[in-house]
Amino acid sequence: MPKSKPIVIVANRLPVQRVGDRFVESAGGLVTALVPTLKARGGAWVGWPGVSTPLRRFRFENFRVQPVHISEAEEDGFYNQFSNRTLWPLYHDAIRTPEFDHSWWRPYVVVNHRYAKAAAAVAPRNGLVWVHDYHLQLVPAMLRSMRPDVRIGFFLHVPFPPEELFAWLPWRERILEGLLGADVVGFQTQASARNFSRAAREYNLAEGTDTELAVGRRKVRVGTFPISIDFQWFAEAASKPESLREASLLKRRLGASRKILLSVDRLDYTKGIDLRLLAFEAMLKRKRVRVSECVFIQIASPSREPVHEYAQMRVRIEQLVGRINGEFSEPGRVAVHYFRRGYTREQLAAYYRAADVMIVTPLRDGMNLVAKEFVATRSDYSGVLVLSEFAGAARELRQATIVNPRNIEGMADAFETALNTSKRDARHRMAILRTIVRRHDVFEWADNFLEALAG
Repeated sequence: MPKSKPIVIVANRLPVQRVGDRFVESAGGLVTALVPTLKARGGAWVGWPGVSTPLRRFRFENFRVQPVHISEAEEDGFYNQFSNRTLWPLYHDAIRTPEFDHSWWRPYVVVNHRYAKAAAAVAPRNGLVWVHDYHLQLVPAMLRSMRPDVRIGFFLHVPFPPEELFAWLPWRERILEGLLGADVVGFQTQASARNFSRAAREYNLAEGTDTELAVGRRKVRVGTFPISIDFQWFAEAASKPESLREASLLKRRLGASRKILLSVDRLDYTKGIDLRLLAFEAMLKRKRVRVSECVFIQIASPSREPVHEYAQMRVRIEQLVGRINGEFSEPGRVAVHYFRRGYTREQLAAYYRAADVMIVTPLRDGMNLVAKEFVATRSDYSGVLVLSEFAGAARELRQATIVNPRNIEGMADAFETALNTSKRDARHRMAILRTIVRRHDVFEWADNFLEALAG
């Protein structure tokens, strides 16, 4: 990769947030991966600061930060409505029925154009621009019309739906035209890359194969670039004395002899939280495993609470937790501990270290980095990962216990098996999982994409 060439990142949010009178780096996998690249190479990050007050361009470390102003009304139409009530459910197998309100399309177009204009203003001559995720699918073509000299990459962090679902979208051709404005279009899995290429050909917007499309005389590379984590950070964080103390304290509070089943998610209907709670309930009903022997911890960080479907999901989960605890808890032994709040990466590292079984069972996920974070923290090679076959991570982490999250009894079987896995078998599986995640970390992901983009 040509280290000297600057890069412009275009993402929904900026990589920094205001704390008092200064800006500090935000948490998150994308920031972890790309801020070091920007620091090393220079360039700019284009994104929304998360507030409706306009901000001017400023420098952070050795790169420029270009805020994009979005009014409250635009935020509602662009983000809350079109992005999260139309695109999000459609791209996640229509787990909830997508809504197609034509009044939401205009703010999506307007905001995408504003991002493209901001990127065009900061991109150097013949530079590299990397656009991210489903919020900004129109940006590549818009930017190409403004700055045909730059190389444009796009990466979709969520799944790209199969043709029969994508066909529902009234603006399907416009979305495809937007993405085909890029030189490289990247996806988490081969299935998503294939779905995109087939849709582009189906609507006669491109010709070619699943890995290379022709748009007129221009070539568009379509590739698979599975995102990952900062393995070293999680491995070191979980091995720090304070993390080990927190993990030990957590186990003592819950009952030193009890095994911990842990789940960590955003509070989102795609994550399958309610179904895994039902599976835990089904396991307890069999009476082969009791709450004196195990405990379930569900951490669910609040997400998109203004959207009605998310409020419904919260009520559903809280009712299930209450029902399970009412039936199965014993004095001093609660069956399910449910925490609806955010945790820092450092706090999560301690929880990962304390867990005996990690349950990651989304109904559909582009990748799911929680599974990889758990693996990175297991420096003693203990623990069992139960992973949904519908998470992108299942393509890599084949030594996990793979489950169908819609099969309640099958998941209950998997939980029971995981709790009874021998130390020898667990160590063997975890050693392989750790090797995979260590070798293919988030920095390799960024390097591989930028190498492809540099051409």
